[in-house]
Amino acid sequence: MPFGTDPLRIFERPLGDRSAAAGRAVRGSPSTHPMMAIDSYRRGNDVWLHVDLPGVPPRSTTLDLQGDVLTISAERIGYREADDLTYRQERPAGRWRRSVRLGPDLDLDRIEADHHDGVLTIRIPVAERALARSIPIATLRSGAIDVESSIVDRIDDADERGDAAECARRLEAGPASEETP
Repeated sequence: MPFGTDPLRIFERPLGDRSAAAGRAVRGSPSTHPMMAIDSYRRGNDVWLHVDLPGVPPRSTTLDLQGDVLTISAERIGYREADDLTYRQERPAGRWRRSVRLGPDLDLDRIEADHHDGVLTIRIPVAERALARSIPIATLRSGAIDVESSIVDRIDDADERGDAAECARRLEAGPASEETP
């Protein structure tokens, strides 16, 4: 994963009328889903997500992975009863779902999650194959690939088969244009 590339693509999965209304973008707001605002960043070899779930108990939160899509579902139950006279309701109740498409450079088998103080924290390690690493460069003395010997071996093989034309072609071509037989 190149530095600075966002390994996540976040998209909405509203459930029912309440979450669709709650999911409308608020002018000037960085989040399109105020009930499940998500911060994401990379620190070292991990990608972190912090999901705000105020008033949602951990038992009402689920985290599912299907393919490369991580889905967060949560439900907050309202306290109002049917015969209550409501003066104001600013705290939404209902069910919400957000999905995050995870990039190919993340290790989906090692995802960890913790729900504490109304925040769901998710750690996704970067896959070993995506981490920067040095590739050693060998020399002839330390067991490098010997291109010259390889060509000589192929010429000898052609000569043993009695293929004089192939042998001459390989001698003229040299190491730069060697083809796999």
